Amino acid sequence: MRLNILKLSHLGFSGTSLRTHEGAPAVVISAEAQLRRSVLACMLWEDQFYEDGKTIAERIAALVPQVEAVTVAALAIEARERMKLRHAPLLLVREMARHATHRGLVAETLARVIQRADELSEFLAIYWKDGRQPLSAQVKKGMAAAFTRFDAYALAKYDRAGAVKLRDVLFLTHAKPLTAEQAFIWRQLVEGTLPSPETWEVRLSRGEHKREVWESMLMENRLGALALLRNLRNMQVAGVEPELVRYALEVVRVERVLPFRFIAAARHAPQWESWIEQAMFASLSGQKRLTGRTILLVDVSGSMDAKLSGRSEMLRMDAAAGLAVLLRETAEDVSIYTFSDALRAVPARRGFALRDAIAHSQPHGSTQLGRALNEMRDRGDRIIVITDEQSYDRVPASKYGRGYVVNVASHRNGVGYGAWTHIDGWSEAVIEYIRSVEADA
Repeated sequence: MRLNILKLSHLGFSGTSLRTHEGAPAVVISAEAQLRRSVLACMLWEDQFYEDGKTIAERIAALVPQVEAVTVAALAIEARERMKLRHAPLLLVREMARHATHRGLVAETLARVIQRADELSEFLAIYWKDGRQPLSAQVKKGMAAAFTRFDAYALAKYDRAGAVKLRDVLFLTHAKPLTAEQAFIWRQLVEGTLPSPETWEVRLSRGEHKREVWESMLMENRLGALALLRNLRNMQVAGVEPELVRYALEVVRVERVLPFRFIAAARHAPQWESWIEQAMFASLSGQKRLTGRTILLVDVSGSMDAKLSGRSEMLRMDAAAGLAVLLRETAEDVSIYTFSDALRAVPARRGFALRDAIAHSQPHGSTQLGRALNEMRDRGDRIIVITDEQSYDRVPASKYGRGYVVNVASHRNGVGYGAWTHIDGWSEAVIEYIRSVEADA
């Protein structure tokens, strides 16, 4: 049944036969557009609120041969480098390797999207998910090129005891070392004698005292921003000196961290919320302004309380609130509203106060996006809707100069098309994308 649904949507059978999960008529879009929306907002093989990850992966696989090879390759690179996804780009390249029309771009695309050493073995796991088979010449070439980029620290950090090991990748691809030093490192990898890197994971696994590990890592400034934010709760439980945490949040480089990461961290370590908020504001300093008047409409329906993925503790609402915080700091003039069963204006707050105002603006009920847009009387140069698009009702054309729908999920049948500009996923690139669209116009 799933494949039959996919075929119908690909061929353009529309009318009222295609519906969102909640029942509104969905708009049929091209194979390229479907592939973009599926890839750029998905956590591959992780359960979504409306679709399971297996269905999403099947849809991506079915769409790849329908889209030009150069377009698929560019999408894989965009997904990895701009949207920071890891598994979806690997799946795209694996599907490219299946089709003669796409194989010619596999090597250079694969070498580009593999940016962490563990992605070498993860790609092989994806390649063999339907059964073990020989690697194509293009796959070997791309993986061999990627392998030469990783130093001893990276190889040791990700030399894990999985079904596919890094030494397996080395043997299968016949990669050639670029230097004598690299040849020595690879020999250590094969022999299992690579020195263990002194990461916090390794030190904790050795049984070192948790408080001492965290405090030494903080004093030596050896934690990256994401590792710091994700482990604040663990530091609190371990009894880490709060002043060390404050210092770390002040000095860590946060310019590439999105607001929703800080929002999730504050939910789990509320006692340090004021310091986390200051770090978030630091990450947003220096942002270019989005000129003109912006109306922001945030979905607070029940489905937005779902997790971003099965293994993540972050919610879709974190992503939506994070983009709201980002827009509050970057838009020249912005008014914010929420919608669910009703349309509600949000007070003009900043940071975590804005997050709270959005979350508590109304009960988290159904997704009445069409009703909210019809009731909207505010006017601006643009309207931006942050949603998972699963509307109960028909969505009208935008009444504004520009209308954007930012999709924070990856459902097959959505509503934000026609006169709307559709943006898949959540990223700092959302604002830059809007600037570029309007500058071109």
